[in-house]
Amino acid sequence: MVQQWLFETERLGIRHWQPDRDTDSAFAIYGDREVMHFIREPDPDHRAVQKRLEEMTHKYQGRNNGTGCWAIVEKTTQVAIGSILLVQLPDNQGQATEDYEIGWHLRGDRWGKGYATEAAKEILNYGFQSLQLPIIYAVVNPDNLASVRVTQRLGMIPMGLTQKYYGVELALFGLENEKCDHPS
Repeated sequence: MVQQWLFETERLGIRHWQPDRDTDSAFAIYGDREVMHFIREPDPDHRAVQKRLEEMTHKYQGRNNGTGCWAIVEKTTQVAIGSILLVQLPDNQGQATEDYEIGWHLRGDRWGKGYATEAAKEILNYGFQSLQLPIIYAVVNPDNLASVRVTQRLGMIPMGLTQKYYGVELALFGLENEKCDHPS
C-alpha cells in the first residue's frame, strides 16, 4: 500500500491519526506513565486512547486554519511512533490565543533517535512557509530536559518562564519566521 503523507522527511511520514488503526500505537505514547510524566496523567486503557484520537481528529478536521495534531510514522516499520502538533496555544481558561505552538510526544522506545527534531523541523517549515506564521512557540515543563534540548536543536530562543498558557508555569521558547515582517 502506498502511503499518502501530509509531510515527509527522510525517515518519517506525518499523517492524520486514524483512530481505528492507530489505537495500539497511540496507547504506547498516551498510556505510558513515563512518556506522559511532564504532560498529564496517562490514559488508563485503549478505549480512552481511541476516544482521545477520535476527539482530536474531529477537532482539527473541522478547522480551516491548517493546524493539527498528526501521527509521526516511522517509514521502515509503518508504525505510528509519536505525535507532532502545530496548534493555537490555549490561555488559562482553555480559549485559543493568537499564539501558535509546536509540540511533540514520542514513544519511549523511540527517544534519543532525533525523531522529534526531524518531525518538528518539517512542521516549523510548514508553519512558516505555508501558514505564514510570524512566530512559533514551544512551551515545555522546565524539568523536561529532553524537550528543552529539542527546542535548542531547532534554534528556538528561550524566553523565560510563563504562566500565560495551560494554567501552569512553563518554559517558553520562540522561533521567528525570517521571511515575515515583524512589528517593531
